[in-house]
Amino acid sequence: MAKETIDVLIEGGKATAAPPLGPALGPLGVNIGQVVSDINKKTAEFNGMQVPVKVVVDSETKEFTITVGTPPASSLLIKESGIQKGSSNPKADKVADLKIEQIIKIARMKEDSLLGKDNVSRVKEIIGTCDSMGLLVEGKNPRDTIEDINQGKFKEKILSGKTELSAEEMKKLEEEKKKLQEEMEERRAEYEKTAKEIIDSMSGKDKGAIKSKLHEAEIPEQIISELLPAEEASPEKEKQAPADKEAEKPEKK
Repeated sequence: MAKETIDVLIEGGKATAAPPLGPALGPLGVNIGQVVSDINKKTAEFNGMQVPVKVVVDSETKEFTITVGTPPASSLLIKESGIQKGSSNPKADKVADLKIEQIIKIARMKEDSLLGKDNVSRVKEIIGTCDSMGLLVEGKNPRDTIEDINQGKFKEKILSGKTELSAEEMKKLEEEKKKLQEEMEERRAEYEKTAKEIIDSMSGKDKGAIKSKLHEAEIPEQIISELLPAEEASPEKEKQAPADKEAEKPEKK
């Protein structure tokens, strides 16, 4: 059973019979209109994004399958939440809040590449990614939201595939994001203040001891790496440097 594979890059929801898709499918005798329609259904959620699409056609039966490649779930979550990146300290710093409808939307977009066998499982899989990025879901820690789903909450929305949010809901999410950002900046300022006090109080001591003390104070690793000075060169190395330079000078003839 011979099969032909066509790989194309399509703007989400806007596939047409024009090049590159139409001319590639024409010789295969497949129903081009149906292929285009199915691609647009599968990529509708990727509006404004270039999406890799693979069409596999059975040359005998003319049946076809469509596989949509998608960006990583983390990239889709970043776009959906309107942030530049996930939290560098996800346990303490939350950078945005998402509604269940937005999670459902991403689960649908990633349907072909997720491990979950049903909509509920796929939604929980996406929420698991939120946990590692410092994203809240429905105003809660993602693990708590998963527990809510296990208890039957959001069942109707998940099964119906609801993905639309009202203007009022979007406004509230934006306000929540700003609030979280302010809280994160305040928390970072406190971490930096504590870290600087520890570093100053232990001036001249071994860097490892200072770092250990910072860890005890639960200072995030990123802040430690930014504030803790690099180890200074030892006296032996400083003495060696001039000698090395002298050795580099050409001998006088």
